[in-house]
Amino acid sequence: MSSAPHPGLPHVDAKTPAVLVLPGPVTKDDVPRLCEAVRTRLQHPAAHVVVLDVKDLGPPGLTTVDALARMQLTARRAGGRLRLRAPDPALRALLALVALPFELEGQPEQREPPLRVEEAVEPGDPPL
Repeated sequence: MSSAPHPGLPHVDAKTPAVLVLPGPVTKDDVPRLCEAVRTRLQHPAAHVVVLDVKDLGPPGLTTVDALARMQLTARRAGGRLRLRAPDPALRALLALVALPFELEGQPEQREPPLRVEEAVEPGDPPL
């Protein structure tokens, strides 16, 4: 006995985050539209995360950082958060430089800082 196929994609469920692709360089004029797109994706009752696909952004600049900061603020105000997909190493470095934390897709959530474990050196231990 077989059942009728379910509508939609079989690998997408309510827990799959929405994806927003950021094409090409971002301008100041794009920011309101991008913030509204984030807000719209977070209106779904099961949506708590929006994945920003940033692989096609090109060389990052301060306009890109400003846009990402505004989108992150919009997501937090809507009760959600953003996660970056495929960020360029230069973008990651720039975000770290301005202390703008973003979750990266494929990495565990970083809600609490890691525990600091210090190893004690005993007298007589050989040097490494």
